[in-house]
Amino acid sequence: MDTLATIWDAFIHVVDPWRFMSISFRHIPATIRGLIHEKDYGALLSFARFEEALFGTFWATIGPNVKLNAEQRVIPLLEGRIKDGVVHDEVVSTPVYGTVLEVGAGSGMYADVFARFREGADSAHDNESLRHRKTTGGHITKMYGVEPNPISAKALGQRVKDLGMDDIYHVVPVGIESVDDPSAWNGKIEPGSVDCIVSILCLCSIPEPEKNIKLLYNLLKPGGRWYAYEHVKALSTSSGHTF
Repeated sequence: MDTLATIWDAFIHVVDPWRFMSISFRHIPATIRGLIHEKDYGALLSFARFEEALFGTFWATIGPNVKLNAEQRVIPLLEGRIKDGVVHDEVVSTPVYGTVLEVGAGSGMYADVFARFREGADSAHDNESLRHRKTTGGHITKMYGVEPNPISAKALGQRVKDLGMDDIYHVVPVGIESVDDPSAWNGKIEPGSVDCIVSILCLCSIPEPEKNIKLLYNLLKPGGRWYAYEHVKALSTSSGHTF
């Protein structure tokens, strides 16, 4: 039985990238139509810019389905209801709080979830677990959404406005390496200024992951927390925790 499971896992590992590629190719016509509608003809002549546009169109379509499958783990993680890889009914660890940075925020798929954590949001939601937060966390006071894809960043900005979060939410339309560079975008994230980092199914696609993960860690305050939900399972970490 274990052998069959291993063979199946290996098969899925090989097939999944090709399946995603075939799905993305189906979004080429919609991407072309979108660029023409926006009169962004230059992107039609640039492979790099067209690739960015295709990626944004692809995730705008497939993202909700990905969220549907992932949120049964992601939401408890953000609420502090996961410990040692097990989901609990009550809060057993620190929920997201303070200044939060989401890596690869996309078009704002989880913005509605983060909206529940902003200060003063308790009375507007019936989620009992959010009312039993630990005193060390549970309220977001400022948020950065790092999203270098221009199509996704634009959609993210609109999503934030629709949710009424634009007073605390800052869209960061650049890569990780430029978040502390005010000449690259209209802002700057100082080292040691972030309480929590959130990465949801995105670290597999960032360039130079080891370099950029170190850059992200430098943004955390001492004792800051990183909430990660990715495609792979971490059996253990140097601190002894299992996610």
